[in-house]
Formats: sequence, structure tokens, C-alpha cells
Amino acid sequence: MLRAASAVAAGALATGCATARTDTVSVRASGSPPPGGTGPPGPGHPSGPAASGAARAARPPTRAPGLPVQIQHGLPRGNAVALTFHGQGDPKTAAALLGEAERAGARVTVLAVGSWLDEQPRMARRILDGGHELGNHTQRHLDICALAADEAYAEISGCADRLRKLTGTIGSWFRPSRTQYATPLVTRLARKAGYPHVLSYDVDSLDADDPGAPAVQRTVLDRARAGSIVSLHLGHAGTVAALPPILDGLHRRGLRAVTTTELVT
Repeated sequence: MLRAASAVAAGALATGCATARTDTVSVRASGSPPPGGTGPPGPGHPSGPAASGAARAARPPTRAPGLPVQIQHGLPRGNAVALTFHGQGDPKTAAALLGEAERAGARVTVLAVGSWLDEQPRMARRILDGGHELGNHTQRHLDICALAADEAYAEISGCADRLRKLTGTIGSWFRPSRTQYATPLVTRLARKAGYPHVLSYDVDSLDADDPGAPAVQRTVLDRARAGSIVSLHLGHAGTVAALPPILDGLHRRGLRAVTTTELVT
């Protein structure tokens, strides 16, 4: 069993994202994951940012020909899952969570809120230097599907600008805020901003409601399957405590935690 996380002060907790569906089309990604995963760190799996040596380059938007515009799930083959984190909240809590992932040899995808990056610009480099993937979760975390087109585009492009300034690219993915699925309008606006795909998910951990680490662990392990894209949050101490047993449970089932790009390409 992976070691349990030490207690971490919750600090400024991240705002949860609503999961009400706004698009009636269910989509699934294709492709199979490459090697890498949740086993003990080895030569190809640094145990933290310091072990990576030179700073890691930021990935540009993931382009996967043949995949749907809105990706919810990888094909249920192979042995990988993607743990994706809505990115805002106490940076110490976020760093603790990233450290737990790295100690297990896992790599995750963080969809950062632009206003959080304005306040915590070093977190962009911390995420990348840990071997993780960074993306866009809008500038202010508003209900993007309820906004007018110009306002919604400003939310997408505003966060993209922050990411470009901090990392040199607009990030690997765009995930809409306060919804599980983007409307056709938001999908078009994301493509206009430079994102070929919109990143959804098929497993909601419900960690934003702070149900406690055991509940988060049960929810993820009960629902995750090969190819799953799991929604979690950075700014919750309960999620930090839940991550080691989640990774251990996945490992016992022969599943590995990889970045979303690794999962679908």
C-alpha cells in the first residue's frame, strides 16, 4: 500500500465544477496508451521536479486526428486511466498532491484557472517540471455555457494568454468551467482559440463537495475503468489524502495513471 498522505491544511479551497450535461452527444476517444504508469519511480519516472534536471517544455494543444472534438473517455482497451485536476486553490495543497502523484510514478493533467495562475504563476512551472500536463480551465471559472459568445471567448482566450506567457504555449487541453460538457458554441470558440479538442470526463470523483478521503477513494475506484478520464480538484486536502490509495487501488487492478495526451494518442 502506498503511504498515506500527511494532513494538509485546506487553505483556499477550489470551487467545484457542476456536472449538469449541456450537450446530448456522448463522445469517446480512440487510441491506446503508451508505456508508463503508477508503479514505483524508475529511470524514466523522476520522483519529483528536482529529479527532472532541466525544466520540461510545455506541450502545445494535443492534436489527435480521428478523435471526436469533445473527448469524454478513451477506448476501454490497454491499462491506462487519466487523472485530470481542475486547477486552483491553496498552492501548498496543490504541490502536496503533485508530490504524491510523483512518488507513485504517476503523471496527471491539470486544467488551470487563469486567475489562479495570475496569483500563483510558479505553479505552471511546478506542474510541468513534475512531468505533468497543463491545460486551460477558463480565466475566471464562470458558468461558461451560460455566457454570451464574446464573453465566453474572452474566458477561453484569457486563460490561453496566461498559459502562453508562463509556458510558451496555450496548453494541451481546454476544459469548460462549471459543466461536464461544452455546448456546440463553446466547442467552436475553443477551436477558434486554438484547441482542437474539448476535454470532458466520464468519472466524477465528487471531491469538490469535500466528502472525505475515503469517499473520494471509493467513488474513483468503483467507477474507473481502462480508458477512463477522471475529474478531480487540486485545492482540497481530502483529495491529497485520497490520492495514494487511489493510485494503489488502480495499480492492484493493473491500471496506470498517465496524462490525457498519453491516454488518447
